[in-house]
Amino acid sequence: MTTSDFLIIGGGIAGISAAARLSELGSVTLLEQEPVLAHHASSRSAALYEPHYGNPAVVELSLASGDFYRAGVGLLSPRGLLLVGAAEEAAVAAEEAVSMSLDPITPDEARAIVPILNDRIVFAAHGVHAWDIDTDLLIQGFLRQAKARGARVEVSSPVTALSFADGLWRAETPTGSFAAPVVVNAAGPWVDQVAALAGLSPLGFTPLRRSMARIPAPGGLDVSAWPMIFSAAETWYAKPDAGALIVSPADEHPVPPQDAWADDMVLAEGLARYEEMVTESVSRVLANWAGLRTFAPDRVPVIGFAPGVPGFFWLAGQGGYGFQTAPAASQLAADLIGGRRPELKTDLIASLSPARFG
Repeated sequence: MTTSDFLIIGGGIAGISAAARLSELGSVTLLEQEPVLAHHASSRSAALYEPHYGNPAVVELSLASGDFYRAGVGLLSPRGLLLVGAAEEAAVAAEEAVSMSLDPITPDEARAIVPILNDRIVFAAHGVHAWDIDTDLLIQGFLRQAKARGARVEVSSPVTALSFADGLWRAETPTGSFAAPVVVNAAGPWVDQVAALAGLSPLGFTPLRRSMARIPAPGGLDVSAWPMIFSAAETWYAKPDAGALIVSPADEHPVPPQDAWADDMVLAEGLARYEEMVTESVSRVLANWAGLRTFAPDRVPVIGFAPGVPGFFWLAGQGGYGFQTAPAASQLAADLIGGRRPELKTDLIASLSPARFG
């Protein structure tokens, strides 16, 4: 049996960033069920850092991650954000523009930025405070930090049993037995299943499928400088990607934890909503995929020790905001586990705690 100070279950951005932070405090073992790290939601993210996007707790975590991102060479590159709405969506779009700190612009100004927008656009708002995240660079940076301090990473190691005895959590996997006094549940869509293995009641996390289609650049245009485009009420969004355009129907379909795939009908409906607002029809789809965005019942991340359960720590429910919140979320996790005073506000920490579920 391999014994460490900290045992992390889950090798997505949450688990990898936690491994880097916790490796400053002691020995770390990270267990990932897939043959590679960051296989599920972390490899299928829209990869945008827009710190005003999300509910208040997410926004605070995102803003608190800003210094980390700005200090990292190459982690961010300018993208910008454009919100658009048709006549029936104008009121909703105006509210969203305020909440996301976007500046209203005219439809003609919007078309000067994204020339394929059609005359159904009656409301538009723009902001430059959105950046692409180099997710691979971020993941590899955290991973190098962890490994440089001796962290052990075990892939193809799904946890089949998890028990607590004599002050240690013991995880059984096909690759061996691993133990630590603290276990971090960062298993993404599988966090409730991991909790059940440990004898805890599930908190009610729901994985929601999000589908994506990659289409050729509309009209053969150079889309590289286009911002990310959100429709009002987020019924679709589009983002430039390596000379092409990623379009999502922004779907949220509850599914069991799984290696998700896109639903053809959902994609078709989302692409139709996108086509209603642009001058160029979608002639073909280059590729499609889906990821899972996992939320707690109140859609607020869960970060903290399980009440009354020694050494069981939740790092879960990041939803679609895992990358943009990871620097602050992982630092909070390390501070709480290490018994240090976090820099984040007390009311934010309380809002993230699993104690809120009673």
